[in-house]
Amino acid sequence: MRPRALGLLLGLVAVPLALGGQLRLDRTPNLSGTWVVDPGVLQFNFLHRFYVFPAAQQHAVANFPTFTFALGLPARVNLGTRYSTHSETPDHGNEIELYGRWRVLGGPTAPVAVSVTPAWNAIARSADGELSLDWTHARYTLSGAVRGMTKPFGAKPAKAALAGGAVIRLNNYVAVAGDVASFLSPDSTQKAAWSAGIQVVIPGSPHTFSLHASNVTVNTIEGSSKRGSFSSKQGGVRRVAANVLYGFEFTIPFHFKRFAPWFHSGGGAKAVAAGEPGAAAATVRMAQLKFQADSIAIGAGQIVRWVNADPLEHTVTFDAPDAPPGSPLIPMGGSYGVRFDKPGAYTYHCTPHPFMKGVVVVK
Repeated sequence: MRPRALGLLLGLVAVPLALGGQLRLDRTPNLSGTWVVDPGVLQFNFLHRFYVFPAAQQHAVANFPTFTFALGLPARVNLGTRYSTHSETPDHGNEIELYGRWRVLGGPTAPVAVSVTPAWNAIARSADGELSLDWTHARYTLSGAVRGMTKPFGAKPAKAALAGGAVIRLNNYVAVAGDVASFLSPDSTQKAAWSAGIQVVIPGSPHTFSLHASNVTVNTIEGSSKRGSFSSKQGGVRRVAANVLYGFEFTIPFHFKRFAPWFHSGGGAKAVAAGEPGAAAATVRMAQLKFQADSIAIGAGQIVRWVNADPLEHTVTFDAPDAPPGSPLIPMGGSYGVRFDKPGAYTYHCTPHPFMKGVVVVK
């Protein structure tokens, strides 16, 4: 695949922060908290953890991925599923959880938020649920959850669990987080679950990435309520307690409106203009993830207009604080004009695609 084609493909999922996505680092590795996906967004989270066997077993590695898909609906409602290739339910390989979430109270900027999450564990055939509470002050978020399961891990009786965690945002891009959970009446095999990690927002994108340690193998309501275990043939077939696993999580929001040009031709994009709508002394075409004229020269008082020919939204963002105001998102087929009154060299870039750069020289 050619580099430009690959860049276009990646650009379809690399939307700017202004469009939503996971703006705040407000989740711990094992708790979803009260966070819900924005309407019109399909959220995909890829969680992958690893267990390394002791040296006596040649440092073999067992993999534990969990895939989460969540669809954002109006009224702060999500519908989603979690799929794991390992199950805590005996004699089953995979695990599937179907769930909905309704954030009853609060929002991204509210200090207190409450959500309810009913769920169905298809492998355990258990009706599960979670009531979550988040309290946020400045850079700190405390989370708590009460969980219930009618048939945990495929066996009665019904059980309840408590979970709690904390997030400390060191700045707008980096946070440290941890959590713990336990059944209220655990048996001898149901030890407390825990996790701790560092989480980052990838600048210029809506994606978050985390590195963490945990003893949970399956990140469902049931699986994240106790220490994980799994069957292993290392040293003979047996059940292994997952004391410490290491892993990562990567989040990807798909905004449906970004794919509208695939289904609507013509008339869908309206021009975006700034400054005087007069004739432009120079036009810069944005195509194939590049400013086609990356350096232009004009006279003071003249206008430069940028025209977006890509199926992706771009911006014109100036680097210097004394430069003219930058543009909003420019849709496919849209344009944006700026008048330059003072001589100088004005460097700029595209916010969602910062490798796109250019300069306007005003004489």
